[in-house]
Amino acid sequence: MKKYFKLLRVEQWVKNLFVFVPLFFSGNITNIDLLTKSIFAFIIFSLAASSVYILNDYNDIEADKKHPEKRRRPLASGAISKAKAVGILTGLLITDIALVFAAQFYFHQFLWKFAIIVAGYFVMNLAYTFKLKHVPIVDIFIIAIGFVLRVLAGGYITGISISQWAILLTFVLALVLAIGKRRGELINAQVSGKTRRSLDGYNVQFADIALSISVALAIVCYLMFTLSPEIQARLHSAVFYTVIFVVFAFLRYLQQTLVYNRTESPTKIVYRDRYIQITLILWVAAFLILIYFKK
Repeated sequence: MKKYFKLLRVEQWVKNLFVFVPLFFSGNITNIDLLTKSIFAFIIFSLAASSVYILNDYNDIEADKKHPEKRRRPLASGAISKAKAVGILTGLLITDIALVFAAQFYFHQFLWKFAIIVAGYFVMNLAYTFKLKHVPIVDIFIIAIGFVLRVLAGGYITGISISQWAILLTFVLALVLAIGKRRGELINAQVSGKTRRSLDGYNVQFADIALSISVALAIVCYLMFTLSPEIQARLHSAVFYTVIFVVFAFLRYLQQTLVYNRTESPTKIVYRDRYIQITLILWVAAFLILIYFKK
């Protein structure tokens, strides 16, 4: 069973929690109807993402066999056959399409914007898998846009409007994660002496500069988000002070990346670093208080 979880990359489903962003920040997390819609969106995006991962692994089998870590993936290692992977991929796609249509009937409304977002996400990732992941800068922008689409999907399926600052913040935050991942791949390539086409157009110096710029932009975007009239009016003005958690988390991430030269993906750093985990918990707790327990 473990090999199938690895094939689906279930641990990466945490990225799809971004579909809950509009629901959480609107103060409607306790609304059962809207929560159910967001859960539908989470499941649909998770299955779509797993489909893309399988397709990507299938397309990169030979390259992954030469990679020090990716050679352990189920397809590259031979733990799962190509035919079985194709069968699982087909099943995921059929299930996902069925769920999109089921959502239309279950919620008694035509969620055409949501359906377009899901279809656009899948098509964009198809282009990424077969071509665009080899185009420098365009590749990381596609990854970042994928996160924005998740947030937009969460907004469209629930009917909750999303502020422009929240969308821009999501994009820049995802850009930080994408650049951090590329940097880790560059470090691994230097150690192993093996490189891949997806790293063409990048070097560690460029990644460090781009990462620092993106982190600075993310902090500025978050600051503007907390100072926006809409957020100030709906929440307490104390929301501004949550920037402390954000700055600490980003600095800790930069420290792990640039000082200690952690080469794993940003997602793994978040899973393993207690300081970042505690900071995220405090940040979420602060918003829970400001949104759901304010007087």
